Amino acid sequence: GETILLAEDEPAVRELAEDILRGFGYDVLTARDGQAALEVHQRHADRRIDLLLTDVVMPRLSGRVLAETLAPLRPGLKVLFMSGYTEDAIIQHGLRVAGIAFLEKPFSPSRLAAKVREVLDAPAQSAPPLVV
Repeated sequence: GETILLAEDEPAVRELAEDILRGFGYDVLTARDGQAALEVHQRHADRRIDLLLTDVVMPRLSGRVLAETLAPLRPGLKVLFMSGYTEDAIIQHGLRVAGIAFLEKPFSPSRLAAKVREVLDAPAQSAPPLVV
């Protein structure tokens, strides 16, 4: 019964992640980038979204900016960032690797499912600052 908002600009990765998550019983709302994810959020304003699973580097709106925009609009929203870039590149995109949930691409179905479950099951806490 948990809902995940998936923002990923690579169609193959987005479709794979969606299939994996649906296979594990999650309801998945998909978006091709950060801006589209904001539009999905608005269309589903009356619906609970438990997790934002977002790529870090996307056109139009980065994962960091997307998470920062949604945080005040969706209290309690948990965030899992993913990227195929190196840790140094992630830091350059304004994310602190320590203290945020992060999944490196490529990932296996079991690794994606385990990391999503880990983030969803983590106790609610104030979000760490995303900006370095």
